[in-house]
Amino acid sequence: MSDRQSSAKPTAYERAVRLLAQRPHFRAELAKKLAARGHQRDEIDAALERCRAQGYLDDEAVARAFATERQERRGLGRARVAADLRRRGAPAAATAAALGATSDEDELVRAREAARKWRRKSAASGDPRAALARHLDRKGFSRRAILAVLDEAGGAVSDDLAEAEPAD
Repeated sequence: MSDRQSSAKPTAYERAVRLLAQRPHFRAELAKKLAARGHQRDEIDAALERCRAQGYLDDEAVARAFATERQERRGLGRARVAADLRRRGAPAAATAAALGATSDEDELVRAREAARKWRRKSAASGDPRAALARHLDRKGFSRRAILAVLDEAGGAVSDDLAEAEPAD
């Protein structure tokens, strides 16, 4: 390889492939990174289309894998996963497809597990039920799932949570 070739600026396609080799990206996320590295919009579009045609870039597959990892391994609820997907640049259709397979029962099972783990680790002062409700809300569980977990635990539900509109 000559000195000229080794010092040449990588093309948008070469950079895209390198970034995709590190971890999966959404199209919008990759476009933003390439633009930040000085590539022109037409070069970026061509590079991303080439990556898509070669099967390296698939927003729906990335969204499904991301959602599965966040829900199953990190114990997050649908609302939190949807927000994380939007923040990463996932298209709305890919987000809907990734979360569409998650049933209300799946959400409730994950909320119960998150509550069980929280109870095991937590030494909440004050109202432990309110603290649990806040914890489950931060993890993105639906109001229905939170209320069901609190009802199963017994006792009164805080008024602000009981009156809130369902998030799903």
